[in-house]
Amino acid sequence: MTDLLEFNYLKELIEFRLDTYFKLESTIPEPVMPELKKWSIHVPDLLVKAKLTTEEKLVLLVTLCPHIYGNLLDSIIQNKLTSTGDFPQLGGIRGKNFRGFIPTGETILFLLAADDDLKKKKKIHQFFGPDHFFNKQRILWLEDAPEGEPKMSGKLVLSNDYAEIFLLGKANKPGFSMKFPAQVIETEMEWEDLVLNKDTNKQIQELQTWITHGDTLLNDWGMYKKLKPGYRVLFHGPPGTGKTLTASLLGKHTGKDVYKIDLSMVVSKFIGETEKNLANLLAKAEKTENILFFDEADALFGKRTNVRDAHDKYANQEVSYLLQRIEGYKGLVILGSNLKSNIDEAFIRRFQAIIHFPLPKASERLVLWQKAFPKKIRLHTDVNLMSIAQKYELSGAEIMNIVQYACLCALEAKQKTIYHEYIVNGIRKEFQKGGRIMR
Repeated sequence: MTDLLEFNYLKELIEFRLDTYFKLESTIPEPVMPELKKWSIHVPDLLVKAKLTTEEKLVLLVTLCPHIYGNLLDSIIQNKLTSTGDFPQLGGIRGKNFRGFIPTGETILFLLAADDDLKKKKKIHQFFGPDHFFNKQRILWLEDAPEGEPKMSGKLVLSNDYAEIFLLGKANKPGFSMKFPAQVIETEMEWEDLVLNKDTNKQIQELQTWITHGDTLLNDWGMYKKLKPGYRVLFHGPPGTGKTLTASLLGKHTGKDVYKIDLSMVVSKFIGETEKNLANLLAKAEKTENILFFDEADALFGKRTNVRDAHDKYANQEVSYLLQRIEGYKGLVILGSNLKSNIDEAFIRRFQAIIHFPLPKASERLVLWQKAFPKKIRLHTDVNLMSIAQKYELSGAEIMNIVQYACLCALEAKQKTIYHEYIVNGIRKEFQKGGRIMR
């Protein structure tokens, strides 16, 4: 016997089914499936709310067993089948590294349906269909069987993320890799450090409201029937105007991780590879419904072209696929672009919000300058921030670069005073980087 209530049930059920099959006099009656809330392992709310049937709970339990209680299935089978030897009706395979019993679809058939119960077998097949809750949520699935072999001979696969949730109570954050080309971006700054115009600020507040209350709107208010899941927004405007910082702050103040996607590892010149890369990324990300941030999204969501050759055809199919996958994501997706006109109109139509991040006005630049300098330094009397803000059109990021340069000049001079000369030289450097002429 095991101390884990649900696995003790599984042990008794398998023994009962084997006794019944071999027409042995069972020492125990058919056991009763314990409620999910009473399971010893951590069961996420998503599964509790799903109101799974007893059969679905058994599928979950059998699939989960090798991950939590690796030797349980083998010990049951060995104890019960010492006299009969191999028992193919029970299904199961051995893994490459894990040498224990890995259940297959046939294992579920044996536990839930008699050989001649075709109606029950059809129902069990549906548990592994594309429209079932298990597959839609990517909790578990039936691996494709080898060519020419029965579908139910495929092994039962549990998502690694859900395996961690059941065992640890939460899924570990996915690490940066070829299969997950995204990194969490964080910031030490706060909302008051972000300087935006009134209209942009208002739209950001609306976006924050959706992150906080979107789940209530869809589920508690029943709008899931009328609205698509998730939220898609475009941040567009010149570089350095606060798009990335805004995304970071949204995550920071709503308890969500913000994953910035490395598009260089997603976009591929090989046909079909971009779709595959994005599918892998979204499959991992949608378990947690965190925020996805596609910076410089033009490379992935750019306009479709007129079809001149096979490459154009596949490129257009690629954009259509991206549109479909992004629409199905249940969390917040932010696309960042320097120009709104670069994004395909099919995506534009499906955005819930399009937020412009313009270059700051003179009054906004003054606030940026005032907030930018460290408190430990002082500005020389020859520094007139009002005049500088009015004269030089700069983005927030450029202003920070200039402040950094000016502070380094002060440190090099072994003093804590910022002179006008330091700031002007820093501005000149930023203008030269952008190919602009300083007047």
